[in-house]
Amino acid sequence: MASPDLYAILEVNATASAEELKKSYRRLAREHHPDNNPDDAKAEARFKEVSQAYEILSDPERRANYDRFGSDAGPGNPFGAGSVQDIFDMFFGGMSGRQPGRRGPQPGPDAEISVDITLDDAAFGATHEVAITLPQRCITCNGSGCAPGTSPTTCVECAGLGEVRRVRNSILGQMVTSSACPRCNGVGSRIDTPCKDCHGDGRINVATSMTIQIPAGVEDGSTMRLSDRGPAGSRGGPNGRLFVHLRVTPDERFERSGDDLHHEAHVAFTQATLGTTIEVPTLRDHQTIEVAAGSANGTVHRLRHEGVEHLHGRGRGDLYVHLVVDVPTDLDDTSADLLRQLAAHRGEVVHEHSGGLFSRRRGAKR
Repeated sequence: MASPDLYAILEVNATASAEELKKSYRRLAREHHPDNNPDDAKAEARFKEVSQAYEILSDPERRANYDRFGSDAGPGNPFGAGSVQDIFDMFFGGMSGRQPGRRGPQPGPDAEISVDITLDDAAFGATHEVAITLPQRCITCNGSGCAPGTSPTTCVECAGLGEVRRVRNSILGQMVTSSACPRCNGVGSRIDTPCKDCHGDGRINVATSMTIQIPAGVEDGSTMRLSDRGPAGSRGGPNGRLFVHLRVTPDERFERSGDDLHHEAHVAFTQATLGTTIEVPTLRDHQTIEVAAGSANGTVHRLRHEGVEHLHGRGRGDLYVHLVVDVPTDLDDTSADLLRQLAAHRGEVVHEHSGGLFSRRRGAKR
């Protein structure tokens, strides 16, 4: 089966820059996030597909391998991380003359949770405690599934190997196929006296608190993959993976664009005309900005290194302060007269008493 086109999954060209990849990923992740599409299996599958594609293409080394070999596994094995024997088994159903290895308990399944974080958490990193209920190893039987004082018995079907082999003749000679033992499900043993607490499964659901380290620079819609932090495997199997979907709570002070932040600072038209000094917020403090006389609406001031920390890198983005010049829409008589005097002094024609921006609204005083 042909490898999927990761660029097509992210809806970008193969020449897309890292910033273009990130923007497309953020858009698709928000669109297909499970929280925005409850009970939609297709959206959930698409979300995972997009996250996996971005995980590869956002890493320069893995992207280079993918561009060169169609995979991020490198030149030694263009089919992935598995061995050539694994590829052979995948296509030919495990036909080989090798001795099957014992399968043993299988790893636990993957699990997913969503965590809400602030912009400050996303910018600088944070440690979060989350409450979660997951299957964990049974304390009574230590995950074996057996009642205390007992032990599993060897499966008679596979003799403890966890696999059964079948030999058949073909034009190529004898072919051996192997598959998981149907009686013990590949474990190699059976439980005659199950544990009373876990009923032989070796795990029970436990509500617990888990500490999650949020790295600095993550974005809304990012997914963290935590190995061995997911559900425990049955009968002593290793833990699965835990996928943590991050949702960044909007901050009314800033709008984020990559690692840069944007803030709108409102000033009166008199301040913009004559100049002033204003104080603007940063993520964790405030800074003073000099507004030059004659500043126009939309003037931008750049505060270097006051943005979000770069993910997996050094430094921070910048904070851009956009001036919004507020023009009054309702003036008292004194203010209106002063402005008319200024207009007359400058030779500018304005409305007298009704209509226009500086209306006295006499009709409203009746």
